[in-house]
Amino acid sequence: MPTAAVVLAAGGGRRYGMPKALVEYGGSLLVDRAVRTAREVCDPVLVVLGARAVDVWRTADLDGATVLANEDWETGMASSLRTGLEGLRGWPGRVDAALVLLVDMPGMTAEALQRMVGHASPGALAVATYDGVRAHPVLIGREHWAGVVGTATGDEGARAYLAAHDVTEVDCTGLADPADLDVPPPGVPSAP
Repeated sequence: MPTAAVVLAAGGGRRYGMPKALVEYGGSLLVDRAVRTAREVCDPVLVVLGARAVDVWRTADLDGATVLANEDWETGMASSLRTGLEGLRGWPGRVDAALVLLVDMPGMTAEALQRMVGHASPGALAVATYDGVRAHPVLIGREHWAGVVGTATGDEGARAYLAAHDVTEVDCTGLADPADLDVPPPGVPSAP
């Protein structure tokens, strides 16, 4: 099934000290890594920018991705999720599901994304698990986009919608590292 990736990269990184899209990790920006990994598995790839969007757009290598601007990024992740899912309406009939990725998970792999995409369908709702704990990415079929857009608030994203529906848990243990970068690692400055 045709599956799009929606990379959420709009946050200001309050705890990190800078937008995570501009954080360098392992020789590239986090947003570069996320887009590159998503492009290995998904088409199209949408990346939602917000905080310092112009700086990210000028600095990052976003080739092959469609850039969407979330003007309401300060209200939380839900506004970025809504922006991404609404942006997919521009691909009518071509995309059956959206695979939602967070920019601050540098250990995400194409193998984990591929396992998730194996569950794609218009009615899909699936979440990756690692050692039995739910994490990202999250797969949202087209039939659920309007419901997610209508219920996503603040930093909760699709959490309330997923809690109210049957969700397939997809074991991605060992395929990716689900850790996110909320604060800079010890010894790493938080801002350039």
